[in-house]
Amino acid sequence: MMKRHTLQMYLLAFLLILSTVGMGAASPVQAAETDELPQIIARTSPSVVAIIGKPSSGKADKDTDKDRYNLAHGTGVIIKSSGVIITNAHVVKSMSNLVIVTSDGKSHNGKVTHLDEQSDLALVKIEATGLPAAAFANPKDVHVGETVVAIGTPVSFALRNSVTVGIVSGIDRSVNNQYQLIQTDAAINPGNSGGALVNKKGEVVGINTLKYAEFGVDNLGFAIPVDTINYVLKHFEAYGKVKRPYLGLKLEESWEAIVGLPSDDGLSVDYVEPDSPAAKAGFKEGDNLISLGGTSVTTAVQYNELLKQYLPGQKISLTVQSGGSTVNREVTLGEEADSPAKETVINEDSGLNTDRGKTKIGDSVQGWSMKYPSGLSKQSQSAEGEKVQFADAKGEFSLAIQVESLEGRELSSAALLKMASEAKFGTTLEKQYVKNGNQPYAKVAGKLGDSYYQIRLHQHKDKLYMLLLTYYQDPESGTKVGAAKYNDLLDSFKTSFDSKDTKLKDIARPSGSSGQNISNDFGVALTIPDKWRQLPYSPQAQFYNDSMTQSLSIDVTSLTEGDTLEAWISRDKKNFEETYTSKYREISDVRDGKIDGMISKEQTFSSTMGDKWESEHHIYVVKDSYKYKFSIYYPKDLNADEADRLKSSVIASIRIDGKSMDPAIGIIQDENELLDKDKTTTVVNKDYGYSVKLPETWTEEYASDYEDSILENGESFLYSFVGGYLAVDAVEGDDWETAADERSTEHEDSSQTDSDYKYTSKDIQLFGTTARKLTVNYSIRKVAYEETEYIFSRNGYVYLVRTRINDAVRTDANKERLEKALQSLEFQK
Repeated sequence: MMKRHTLQMYLLAFLLILSTVGMGAASPVQAAETDELPQIIARTSPSVVAIIGKPSSGKADKDTDKDRYNLAHGTGVIIKSSGVIITNAHVVKSMSNLVIVTSDGKSHNGKVTHLDEQSDLALVKIEATGLPAAAFANPKDVHVGETVVAIGTPVSFALRNSVTVGIVSGIDRSVNNQYQLIQTDAAINPGNSGGALVNKKGEVVGINTLKYAEFGVDNLGFAIPVDTINYVLKHFEAYGKVKRPYLGLKLEESWEAIVGLPSDDGLSVDYVEPDSPAAKAGFKEGDNLISLGGTSVTTAVQYNELLKQYLPGQKISLTVQSGGSTVNREVTLGEEADSPAKETVINEDSGLNTDRGKTKIGDSVQGWSMKYPSGLSKQSQSAEGEKVQFADAKGEFSLAIQVESLEGRELSSAALLKMASEAKFGTTLEKQYVKNGNQPYAKVAGKLGDSYYQIRLHQHKDKLYMLLLTYYQDPESGTKVGAAKYNDLLDSFKTSFDSKDTKLKDIARPSGSSGQNISNDFGVALTIPDKWRQLPYSPQAQFYNDSMTQSLSIDVTSLTEGDTLEAWISRDKKNFEETYTSKYREISDVRDGKIDGMISKEQTFSSTMGDKWESEHHIYVVKDSYKYKFSIYYPKDLNADEADRLKSSVIASIRIDGKSMDPAIGIIQDENELLDKDKTTTVVNKDYGYSVKLPETWTEEYASDYEDSILENGESFLYSFVGGYLAVDAVEGDDWETAADERSTEHEDSSQTDSDYKYTSKDIQLFGTTARKLTVNYSIRKVAYEETEYIFSRNGYVYLVRTRINDAVRTDANKERLEKALQSLEFQK
């Protein structure tokens, strides 16, 4: 019997909803001012440009990145007639294939030349001359209450150079930003970011930004003030980036400052980075920063605004309250690590619309093609390309295509129609086998609620092509548009692909070219192979393949004072050496590397607990006050080229952005720094009347979760470590000799069956009584182990205490800890 094929397709209604926020009414202005506004706008608007491009964020869906309708937009302001434009960093950071549209409707390719995320400012360059450059206001001339005009591209690119009017509501605001902002009630909506906020003279007083505002709040917009703009532009021109001074302090505001109350308290020192300028100057956690350069400081924004006056290498005096005393400390400023932004590359082969001239679409690997209407866009595609989902830009219909292997079987027309019928749902409106030349197909049309669908099944050679078209019809519209409207698209479907047809767009997925973009709350973004999954409920971010033979873990901990990258790696190596004996471990040399432009270290540990060796490749990097370890696990015998591709692809994709870290994340102690493998804890089992002192690093669990107790009707408790354990089995009674004889018989039978199974038996004195000691030596998967059993009775219970350790982990330290745990057993009297 041929397996039953089922259409695993979603019934989608693709709706493009523009979440339009009202442009907002302009604030009331005097009649004279109203008369001036058209002239102000006429002078300023030519300096404002619209920016559109393709989203390229690491968080973006890899399938929709190439969708011609998946576009992002923002606004910019011309600051040099030679084509230099200022905008928000968040607008262009995750945008590729930039197109700049000037107010006269001309478009130019653009590239990002400078980008500074902390100020949220960036520069874009276009190849043009004679452009109208904007004039900037004097920062001292910006006042609360003055009329301002916001010009930008809100909500939709079709609304470019829109204008809203308001007043300056405040000039010293701070909303999730490290510098002061201008507050305005002029409506600033999505897409306005990067546009101009101008005064009645037509001068730019700020660059609008939506990054620091909550959506849905009326009459509350923000702009980056001229003072910050001038600061950033000066650094861009002089150094190619913003050179920020660095102290190495993590500061915390007082409760009053956080909630906006007046406060005379300074900033408390929450963390001092090791070897930083502040650490060398004697700063300690718990100190209170009172003033900087003679100016009092109570908020983080004040602190950052004051630092704008200094450059790395300069000396600065800070007043600190430390240990009840007020002291002055002089610090030579370092430089904050921040890589300069690289110019964006314009790919000549992939413009804003890569589909120009393409009237057909298909998959050369899966072997199909069809017409490509201008409103059709790809929504999703499986890793191998056997499933693809399309939708109409107007939300009128969706189309799913799925390709399955027939495994060499050929279907009759009846079988094909039966299969289509089995996939139907709702009310059947049509069902037939259509003889359409060389491309016959089974067709079923139906209705489910107000949604209509049509299923078509094509067979070609050893493949089955399944199409599912769905569309929605409004019963109140008064019109009855049937499937005929879409038949032209469905009729164009072919079970072939003409690679010579230049009008045919190929969406085939090249083997090994795809991957999943992931990110986490620690500001880490990277790409993992397709089909890998995340381990749920794991304390670390862990990902693995279907066979669980390859995996990746991400571990983030705080960098404590005095710790170094080298010391961190040394601890890991020592721990590995203490876990495995030399015969069963391999350790590579430490190799220098780079992650996201930062110096990193790499080292590979390999070990075996049997016939197979496993490798774990660790990448270590320190950024700001955190340590990041990326561990890639794979079989040691994995093809060297494949292992290198896996490691290099993951490493090359890693990006660490501390500013994207969840602000709620604080100190995350690295447990390994505190780890003492000889530190013990006492475990008490009241039910069976014993206690035992175990290393804190061991794991306590019920052995019965994995196997029944060796003693009949007994319970088993397991205390394990890598490659070994101590187990206690107990059952009520006092006939330990019978239990010992039964165990001896079982071991004797095993030795008779397998000549490699060795055991010895003798009675000894243990725990103040006579006990039978049985010692087994055997080998599993090429690794020998020794297991010792002690059977005795105490206080109304028969106990079977077992210790086991594999040769792979038979280090002196592990043997000593296991023996101490055994000797620590105590029994109730």
